[in-house]
Amino acid sequence: MPSPTHADHSAAPSPDPGTVDALISQARQLRTRVDAVLRDTGTTAEDPQLRWQRALCDLAVHQLDDLGTHLGQLRDGFDADPEDGLLLDVPLRDRAPDAATVGTLGRAGSAEWDLLTDDAQWSDELYRIFGRSPEDGPLTLDELPSWLFSEDQQLMTEKVTGCLVDGRPIDGEFRIVRADGSVRTVHMVGEPVLGADGGTVSMWAVIRDVSDLRRSQRTLRETRDSLERQRQIAQTERRLAVELQEAVLPPWRGTLQFPQDGGPVTMDLAAHYLPSATSALIGGDWYDAMQLPDGATLLTVGDLTGHGVAATSGMAMLLGALRGMAVAGLQPGPLMGWLNELLDTSPQPALGSALCCRYDPRSRVLNWSQAGHPAPLLFRDGTGRVLDTPDGVLLGATSGAAYAQASEQLAMGDLLVLHTDGLIPRRILDSADPEDGVRQLLAMAPLFAEARSAQDCLRMVAEEFGVPEREDDACVLIARIG
Repeated sequence: MPSPTHADHSAAPSPDPGTVDALISQARQLRTRVDAVLRDTGTTAEDPQLRWQRALCDLAVHQLDDLGTHLGQLRDGFDADPEDGLLLDVPLRDRAPDAATVGTLGRAGSAEWDLLTDDAQWSDELYRIFGRSPEDGPLTLDELPSWLFSEDQQLMTEKVTGCLVDGRPIDGEFRIVRADGSVRTVHMVGEPVLGADGGTVSMWAVIRDVSDLRRSQRTLRETRDSLERQRQIAQTERRLAVELQEAVLPPWRGTLQFPQDGGPVTMDLAAHYLPSATSALIGGDWYDAMQLPDGATLLTVGDLTGHGVAATSGMAMLLGALRGMAVAGLQPGPLMGWLNELLDTSPQPALGSALCCRYDPRSRVLNWSQAGHPAPLLFRDGTGRVLDTPDGVLLGATSGAAYAQASEQLAMGDLLVLHTDGLIPRRILDSADPEDGVRQLLAMAPLFAEARSAQDCLRMVAEEFGVPEREDDACVLIARIG
């Protein structure tokens, strides 16, 4: 292919071949490393985050391949053997690349259209890009637009006209439709070749198939958009879950005191919700305390499986039912049985643990029942112990389950600690002795004995167990008998 004549023939300094070889080696090493990362992400990934990572790796692979082929073209332009059809030691910007040189680009082909003879010359790679055989012959400049998408034909005509008439370089991207119906995206760069009189005698171009690269970029955009949509959905769900939780859990913060028939305070209460540090969603944990019509006090904590709106809405249903049955006068044991039936017949299957206590301030008797839940801790005179646990399976685990009920005689100054199982760090629960977490709570008995209020005790528990790396949500309710 003849060399174009340019208005500016200034020769740029030739890069050092050794430097180019070093760059090629570094590009190959980086390509190998990206391949390893790509294999680690797996071939299929349901997680949008993993799909996004894989799309990034695919895009990086294509770009590194392009970088390698371009560097290869640059290197092969130096002191190559003329018999191999490669360029000699002449700057590439001052030569029209021939078929052999452009072939080193892999997915790129070259073409030259002679305006005087109306002949066209194509490289073998360009025939492959267009899905044509050399026997079909090259496309003329007049035929070329007919192979493009209708939306791209006008742009191609304008660029070719600008190149031939005004001498402007071509640099554009087009979509071609091959004879088999497949679509390829190509990037075309080219320049006019000027004759001795300064007029355009031909036009040369390099056409590169960038379909895979654009496909990777499109996949990356789609996965990034999908991640953004999921992030927005998660933020919305979290906001709804927080609002629902705040609407359902007791509105009081800090200490709550229950008097008895206008007399002295019978119970000093404090409760707190500890969110998870590893999940952006709110769980189904709850706590509640309320005076009942007969003067008794309801104390309850529980945990419904799951996170997000589904868990908080299920928690709201259970807590509403629990309050209603407690106000109706049901004792903790039968109440748990009805809660189990409610959850077992719910259209959204779930499991839950719960602890329900009914305290009579006149007799100072605590009646309580549990459903697969940690037992209350009783602190008295500077020591603590775990109350003996009555039988009770998880809510929703089986139909018709019966729940036993236990009673405990309390005394003035006693302290009750009710909590969900998320309070104990998972690293302790998974240790050789899961009771270490309970012992850690019981060891706080001397501190509780010196505390002035339930709120002070709650603050101590939050400082001890409210670690930044908390794996799960938790609720704590502390009641001090007055």
